[in-house]
Amino acid sequence: MYDVSILIINYKCAGLTNDAIQSVKDWTRKVTYEIIVVDNDSQDSSQTEVLQKHPDVQWINMGYNAGFARANNRAIQAATGRYYLLLNADTLQNMPAIDLCVERMDAEPDVVATAPMQLYANGTPQPYFQSFAEFRRIFYIVPIRLQTWVERLIPETKYQDPRQHDWLVGAFMVVRREAVVKVGPLDESFFMYGEDVEWSYRLGKAGKLLYFKDLGFLHLTSDSPFRRTDVSYVNRFNVQMQVSNLLWLRKQYGVGAYLVVMLNYALLIPIFTGWKAFVNFRNRRPIFSEMENQKRFSRRFQMLLRYFWPTVWNRPGFYKIKPEEISSDTYAYP
Repeated sequence: MYDVSILIINYKCAGLTNDAIQSVKDWTRKVTYEIIVVDNDSQDSSQTEVLQKHPDVQWINMGYNAGFARANNRAIQAATGRYYLLLNADTLQNMPAIDLCVERMDAEPDVVATAPMQLYANGTPQPYFQSFAEFRRIFYIVPIRLQTWVERLIPETKYQDPRQHDWLVGAFMVVRREAVVKVGPLDESFFMYGEDVEWSYRLGKAGKLLYFKDLGFLHLTSDSPFRRTDVSYVNRFNVQMQVSNLLWLRKQYGVGAYLVVMLNYALLIPIFTGWKAFVNFRNRRPIFSEMENQKRFSRRFQMLLRYFWPTVWNRPGFYKIKPEEISSDTYAYP
């Protein structure tokens, strides 16, 4: 049995995957490990490119774009390690973080999952959500003056151990095998986004989840094809992300919490549109001019409504945005 099974999902990113694997080999010296790459139907030369450089890697073809949860679960089925490391393809090691995470988890059996800090390519820290509460708050699109009210309604979780957090990001997440046996694998209803949050909630029932703030890894978000760069206060989510996030909210906090957020979005459409119409009138422009942001938000809300009833009833399924939905919103999913 290996100490760590390193699980990497490849989707049309052989260059990133090769670099991620090489950096693991360069920095991981003390623990034994296997590397399992699961390909989400890249339909390119990824397999050849990766195995030419790293013939020791175990390669698994999913046969379709299974997303993050299902592909990682397939890798978990094949893995033999005492620990599973979920590792994004767009990451690089810059210190022996894998060695140290395993060493510390071996010393603290009540810890079920750990992660180092995400760093930008230049080594500076990336911001991250500190708690479920902080993550939930961004779902609400309210005037800035009401943000304090939202914070009071959704308070922070308190822990005695300053290293302990509600959830860990799935870009680099070391999980104890016994914990997965106890709480189950990733929820396969999720296609992409939200699955690491939901899994962390279940893992947290089995033990502690820790961030090691003296450890880090490089997350090359600017090099990833799965990142949005154009965001605004209202249009802050792409549709695939928000479908997954709302599914997590429904699963963890119930139907009431989900309906409140959807009501917030429904009420925002006439308010947001009416405000812009007033601004246009005041500035002597055509009332319905320059409303692309308002139209985009309305289109995205309409797409969220397509998943309303399955989410309300928390139906098992595959919450993946359909091709026709992608074409109606260029930022839905790349």
